[in-house]
Amino acid sequence: MTSGTTTAPPPAALPPTSDSPTVRQVWTRSRGVLLALVILLAAAVTIAVVRSGTQHGSLDPRSADPYGSRAVAELLSDRGVSTRVVTTLDAASAAAGSDTTLLIARPDLLTGRQQDSLHSAYRNSGGRTVLVAPGTPSVGTLAPGVEADATPSYDSALPPGCALPAARRAGTADTGGLRYTTDAPDADSCYPSEGLPTLLRVPAAEGNGDTVVLGAPDLLQNNRLDEQGNASLALQLLGSRPHVVWYLPSLSDDSATDAGDSGFLDLIPSGWLWGTLQLFFAAVLAALWRARRLGPLVPERLPVAIRASETAEGRARLYRKSNARDRAAGALRSTTRTRLAPLAGVSPAQAHTPEALLPALSARLRREGQSLHALLFGPPPRDDAALVALADQLDALEREVRRP
Repeated sequence: MTSGTTTAPPPAALPPTSDSPTVRQVWTRSRGVLLALVILLAAAVTIAVVRSGTQHGSLDPRSADPYGSRAVAELLSDRGVSTRVVTTLDAASAAAGSDTTLLIARPDLLTGRQQDSLHSAYRNSGGRTVLVAPGTPSVGTLAPGVEADATPSYDSALPPGCALPAARRAGTADTGGLRYTTDAPDADSCYPSEGLPTLLRVPAAEGNGDTVVLGAPDLLQNNRLDEQGNASLALQLLGSRPHVVWYLPSLSDDSATDAGDSGFLDLIPSGWLWGTLQLFFAAVLAALWRARRLGPLVPERLPVAIRASETAEGRARLYRKSNARDRAAGALRSTTRTRLAPLAGVSPAQAHTPEALLPALSARLRREGQSLHALLFGPPPRDDAALVALADQLDALEREVRRP
C-alpha cells in the first residue's frame, strides 16, 4: 500500500566551491619541485661520499689514502727523522728551532695574523720552512720577496734546471703547479716551466735557515711518491733537520677566528666588494630600464570575449579568498547606485551622493530615506551570510525601482 504523499528525492550534492586546494591538487602542483629537490639532495650526498672517500686525509702524514702523505713520514722515520702533526698556530710556533723543518700543508688557509706570527717565529730560528703550493694570499707574507704567478704550469713532471744539490740528485720531479717569481739575490730557482720556477729555496737573512716554496703537493702524496724523482726530492727537502713539524691548518683553531681590531669589511676579500658594487650598479640600471616610459598607456582589446558572469564569479572568488567583504559590498552598492541614479532622475555625477540620490529614491518609492541609506551607504556586512543578504536586498531594490 502506497502513501498518498510522495517524498521528493534529496537534491544532488553540488561540487565544492571553496577556493582552498585539495590534497590531490597540492600534490600535483608540488611533486615536480619535490622530485627535483630529492634528486639534488641525492646528488649532493653522492658527491660528498665520493669526495670524502678520495680526499680524506689529504697531505696528512697519518693517512694512507692516495692523497695522504703517510709514505713520506714512513721513509723519514726510516732515516731517523721524526714527524709530528700539529693543527694549531701555538703548537707550530712553539716548535721553532734550528733542528726543525716546518711544513705548512695549506698556507692559504691561514689568516693574515697567523701568517705574520708564524713568519716571526721561524724567520731567524735557523730551521727550514716548507710551503706547499702557497698562493697570493700567503706567499708574500710567509716568504717575503716571492710572488705567485697568475698562470699555473700545465706540465707535471719537470727537470731541475738549477744548481740546488737536492734537485740535481732527485732529477725530474712532479713539481708542476703554481709558478713563482722572486727578487731575493741568493734564491735557488728550480724546475722552471716556461721560464718561471715551480720550486724556490730562499735563504734566511740571518742564520742557516731557509724557506722552500713548492708549487704542487704531488710529490708528497702516497700515489705519486714512487714516480719520477719525487721520493728523493721529498726526503731531501724534509730530511735536512732531525725533526719535521707537519702543520695542518684547521678552522677550529682559536687563532683562526681572532680578527683583532679588523672590522667586518676588512674580513671580506676585495673581489667580493667590487663584485657587490658591480651587482648594485647592474640592479640600478636594470630598474631604470624596466621603469622607462615610452609614452601613455594604450588600451588594447582583449583577444577573446569573457562572459560577465565569469568575470563576476572570478572577482567574487578573489574577494572571498582575501575575506574582503567590505570591498565586495562597496562594489555591489556602487554598481547599484550607478544603475538607480538615471531611473530616479539623478545625474551620474551625483549617483554616489546621499543628499541627491536618497530623496529622489524616497519620492519614487514612497519609502523612508533611513532604510535606503542603510542599504545603499551602510557599513560593511559582518559575515558572508550578511553579504549574500545585502546582494539580495540590492537586487530587490533595483527591481522595485524599475517596476512601472
